[in-house]
Amino acid sequence: MNKSIFCLLVTALLCFSNQVQAYQAKKLADCGKASDSNSELSQCLDRVKESIDRELQTWINSQTFILEEFELETGRRAALEMFKRSQRNFITYRENNCRWQYLHISPDTSAAATFKKCYIITTRNRINELSQIGK
Repeated sequence: MNKSIFCLLVTALLCFSNQVQAYQAKKLADCGKASDSNSELSQCLDRVKESIDRELQTWINSQTFILEEFELETGRRAALEMFKRSQRNFITYRENNCRWQYLHISPDTSAAATFKKCYIITTRNRINELSQIGK
């Protein structure tokens, strides 16, 4: 792919993701304010969780594309394989980190919301980490 087109796409992605990230932070904060019941809070957190998962997938796809291009140019695949491994490890870490918090609070009705908030915050941290690569 032409490097100038690639740079343009990455720049557009970064601009868009920063706008989405600001919106999501507000949305997460609004979930607690606008929700009168655990059910409403849970539904709101589900929407934020789905949105942040899509954003993370965009960053993963972008980084994977960069590393695939690097592999084509250099013949070196180790960075791509290690990135894929790190992403699998992140998913395991996120699940376990949020699950212990859920188990600690359960059977309280706020346990599910605690899991979802942890999931959202941990995912946002991963997005921030990926967004800093190459800067």
